Amino acid sequence: MNYWTAVSADERQGNGRIARYAWGKDYHRVFQKKLKQLERALKDFAPDCRTRRYVDTGPVMEKFWGQQAGLGWIGKHSNLVSPTFGSWLLLGEILTTLELEADEPGTDLCGTCTLCLQACPTGAIVEPYVVDATQCLSYLTIEYREDRETIPQEIRSRMGNHIFGCDDCLDVCPYNAFAPTTDEPAFSPTSVTKSPNLHHLAQFTEKEFLRSFEGSPIRRAKFSGFQRNVAIALTNADASSPCYFKSTTVTPSPPSARVPGRNDAT
Repeated sequence: MNYWTAVSADERQGNGRIARYAWGKDYHRVFQKKLKQLERALKDFAPDCRTRRYVDTGPVMEKFWGQQAGLGWIGKHSNLVSPTFGSWLLLGEILTTLELEADEPGTDLCGTCTLCLQACPTGAIVEPYVVDATQCLSYLTIEYREDRETIPQEIRSRMGNHIFGCDDCLDVCPYNAFAPTTDEPAFSPTSVTKSPNLHHLAQFTEKEFLRSFEGSPIRRAKFSGFQRNVAIALTNADASSPCYFKSTTVTPSPPSARVPGRNDAT
């Protein structure tokens, strides 16, 4: 499913930045409903077939299988790139016992382009197709559970106004220049996700956080993690950080672990 809404984020001074996939409703729920409908159609066609669906709910190498199924190719930023939708897309899958004709695998069309590597604000794309999760802002702002002091100061300063996820490597991908607009209304932004005021968010109680992001993937960061991110973004804004409005790259320190980037932690 593509989630490009052709709406620009409000990044005036004092606003934070939320990854585009999290502007609307939680895609897990939206996608699960679609896959459930497809499962029913498969079983109407072949009643004896067995199925099991996933939307980031199991250890399925979805990007690899997406490329093998001809949906696109894994780009140098480690996300799947579709020649039709670019990389503003989400992946879901159904495992089935039904015999299906195989498609031709997708062909890597990145060529010599390295824009995503240059755009990464922390240098987390340590080489083409390899992402160091310990430096990736998608990981640090969503999955990382420790307090701000455990994040190196150099990384904190380069988080800029990112408070949930990071789209920098996707923003510069040439294949996103003509991405079609999604027809899924659940992905439309809210006033809070499109123009999140940092000072307003910093005053949230946990109850207000849960209410404001009801049915949103932003809850994944937990209240403590989200407030940590907001505090870092406020510090960067007050310090007039050069990366507040424009991402810059750094030479990364030797990574402790190199792992493939996730498709949805963009």
